[in-house]
Amino acid sequence: MKSEGREEAATFSCQAFPRRSAGLLLHISALPGKGPIGALGEGARRFIDALQVAGFSWWQVCPLGPTGYGDSPYQALSVFAGNPYLLDLDDLVARGMLTAAEIAPLHRHGDEGTDYGRLWNDLRPLLRRAAGRGAVLLKDDSTFEAFRREEAYWLDPWTRFSALREIHGFTAPTSWTKQTVDDGLITEAAVLQFLFSQQWQALRIYARQRGVSLFGDEPIYVSADGCDAKFRPELFQLDASGRPTAVAGVPPDYFCEDGQLWGNPLYLWERHAADGYQWWKSRVHHDLKLFDAIRIDHFRGLHDYWSVPADSPNARVGEWMPGPDLDFTRALGDLPLVAEDLGLLSPGVEVLRETAGLPGMSVLQFGFGGPPKGNPHFPANITPDRIVYTGTHDNDTVVGWFAQAQPQELERLEQFFGPMADPHVTLAEAALASPAVGAFIPVQDLLGLGTEARFNTPGNPQGNWTWRMTESQMEKLIAQMPAWRERLKASGRINA
Repeated sequence: MKSEGREEAATFSCQAFPRRSAGLLLHISALPGKGPIGALGEGARRFIDALQVAGFSWWQVCPLGPTGYGDSPYQALSVFAGNPYLLDLDDLVARGMLTAAEIAPLHRHGDEGTDYGRLWNDLRPLLRRAAGRGAVLLKDDSTFEAFRREEAYWLDPWTRFSALREIHGFTAPTSWTKQTVDDGLITEAAVLQFLFSQQWQALRIYARQRGVSLFGDEPIYVSADGCDAKFRPELFQLDASGRPTAVAGVPPDYFCEDGQLWGNPLYLWERHAADGYQWWKSRVHHDLKLFDAIRIDHFRGLHDYWSVPADSPNARVGEWMPGPDLDFTRALGDLPLVAEDLGLLSPGVEVLRETAGLPGMSVLQFGFGGPPKGNPHFPANITPDRIVYTGTHDNDTVVGWFAQAQPQELERLEQFFGPMADPHVTLAEAALASPAVGAFIPVQDLLGLGTEARFNTPGNPQGNWTWRMTESQMEKLIAQMPAWRERLKASGRINA
């Protein structure tokens, strides 16, 4: 295996990745811990400590928004709000909003994954109780009052949306009949967002003190049933009742032969352009208060997007429509952004990315399915202006992928790497050795886990987002960190 190109990496610099570095990919919900879902508490701090020991510079997570039906963080009910399910319950006990006895029944049983039914039936009512108590405790708290004033541009719509959703039995906004809500419900929703903000910022400070930066993921689209479409309908392709007239997706590709029908409302880009993309600017700058860099998911949609009729059963039928292209990136300015440029791309996407000076992505699992020539995922073709992954949240684990690889894939793998006893280690080392300015490894690949640890399967609406690291796996991860530190040193990616 060749590992040339470290000197080349210095030829590409950007705000997001000013130097050659590496990180791990793990969503908050998949952290270990005693609660029913990974949270912003002890498990998160232990993970940061492990990153520091190895010298990893980055922790990448999936979107943090409140999830709706399907539990996908990429279909959040708000692009601004945080998911209260991820709150550290021990912190709420310390604040006097819950008791140890109240949270004890929610403790994790064995090594189970995230059970979203349990979160809905048990954790949600408990969080409402905590929010009610918090509303009393924070009534004259100047920090809480300042938070509500400073974040009002997104917080006021979200708290109203949250309250309306509650009184309408969590149905779709297009069916809502009442428009007035109780101030108590609005305050409770504000309390939960205040707590999320405080816990996240405390975690970010903890990470910074240990030399770890946080890397966020920003879905390009919003949920059809979410707050953003409900209260800013003029920004989207909606009819008079608030229903999408066309929806987002991608045509058939290597993930799904019917394409992916995401169902998100599409933007009225001319409306965004008219005010200089103010909504987008607010969104990106809000996220940069949470993260040190942001990946724009489905970056292609800024150049051209797949428009599917709203009543279509799949994404096979649709048409490519022009996006805002350079007008968008120029409006945002020079920010620490990364372009998710996976899938089939039109030539203009690369022109847009390169002109904007953003790093793109290479995924090693995509590097061996066909001839190497022209494949940006093949190790020898990876350039410094890319972030390289062994796999993403949408891929099978390397071990699972390797076990099901086609004969031609296996042949190409062996031609490049030679015989592989541990494919997850081989690909991780290849990512670190590559010229790419950033290298990321999902935690499942670092641990050598199989398909049972896959986080998401695109096109499959069931059984996703439930994998969660066990305590024994966390201990194994910690034990491996000194060896990974040596690998990071050898590849010139150490966070000393």
